[in-house]
Amino acid sequence: MAEDQALLRTEGLCVSFGGLEVLRQVSLEVRAGCVLGVIGPNGAGKTTLFNTICGFVRPDAGRLTFDGAELARPRPERLTRHGIARTLQGLGLFTGLTALENVVAGATHRSRTGLAGALLASPWADRDERALASAAMEVLRQLGIDGDAHRVCAGLPYGVRKRVALARALVSRPRLLLLDEPAAGLSEAEIGELAETVRGLAPATTVMLVEHHMDFVMNLCDELVVLDFGEVIARGTPAEVRSDPQVQRAYLGDPVAAVAEEDGAHA
Repeated sequence: MAEDQALLRTEGLCVSFGGLEVLRQVSLEVRAGCVLGVIGPNGAGKTTLFNTICGFVRPDAGRLTFDGAELARPRPERLTRHGIARTLQGLGLFTGLTALENVVAGATHRSRTGLAGALLASPWADRDERALASAAMEVLRQLGIDGDAHRVCAGLPYGVRKRVALARALVSRPRLLLLDEPAAGLSEAEIGELAETVRGLAPATTVMLVEHHMDFVMNLCDELVVLDFGEVIARGTPAEVRSDPQVQRAYLGDPVAAVAEEDGAHA
């Protein structure tokens, strides 16, 4: 696939909860090898979009395609088989397990032995276990946290736990990585390191992220899609989106209306 082709495409996605439209005809493309950011005010539908792509939410209408094939009724537990991985806002780590054990949990789909082989303690099971641990340790090393591999996650600093969650997603070697609020709770230094890490994933891994930290998004992303009240109101490069009047109104409000309201207050 050429890098300018869409790896993931959504067409006319619509989602409603109890009669409330959360996504309205959302169509977008994630080009192979790029970093696409999805931004918008609170309640714009960003997380619902991610949940729909991952199969946690069933759309009322629309379709998803991945690498040219339709993703009909995607199931969260099968995403890695398609080459898709996701991190969660709440980390989703097993706090009683070590960092290494958490990352290994993200690579179990690569095991060839399955449950029966593991229960029978077959030689293949031992070999797979060593291979998975080696792959997990390599990703921890790439993220600079291999020194914390055998520490229980509950005792790790928040920034390190965020990296463990990222490592767990990366160990599956995804073609598409979905990052949900990856910069939340990180220091400025940690955000800078995260940006370097994400940028270094291309072109092997395409990235789609939801994020509120605008400096992080503007400096990292190749393209942006802006949602407001469940609709796509802008798309383009960070520079194009930053100067879009609709985006400015969505984030800052209509300046004309704001001036009128202020004048009325002083009348």
